[in-house]
Amino acid sequence: MNKFLNYWLPVIIWAGIIFWLSSIPDLESGLKQDFILRKIAHMLEFAILTFLLIRGLKQEKLNYKKVILYSLIFALLYALTDEYHQSFVLGRHASLKDAGVDSIGILITVGIWYYKNRNPAPWRAQGKGRQD
Repeated sequence: MNKFLNYWLPVIIWAGIIFWLSSIPDLESGLKQDFILRKIAHMLEFAILTFLLIRGLKQEKLNYKKVILYSLIFALLYALTDEYHQSFVLGRHASLKDAGVDSIGILITVGIWYYKNRNPAPWRAQGKGRQD
């Protein structure tokens, strides 16, 4: 139960926040840069979701590749279903372009996690430091 509360409840809560935000008919800020701000928000929403998924999947003792693959698949599917959900909200519409913007946040997060957790360079693994 503690594992669920610590690692999976944040995923569920964040997915709920995304769902709630997608239910709001008009999220325009009224600022001149509204379009850019909304696209950045899309990327950040799904970057955070992907981070939380990776965090949860790591605790399930899955191998490195499965953590990446499962978090990527789930986050992308959630982005697509989020766009589908928006097609039912008055004043909103479904857009594959927005799902593409969401996927940028997903891919950046997966890429950063991959980069930070890939196998260390041979000189680091041997504890010798870099020798040029």
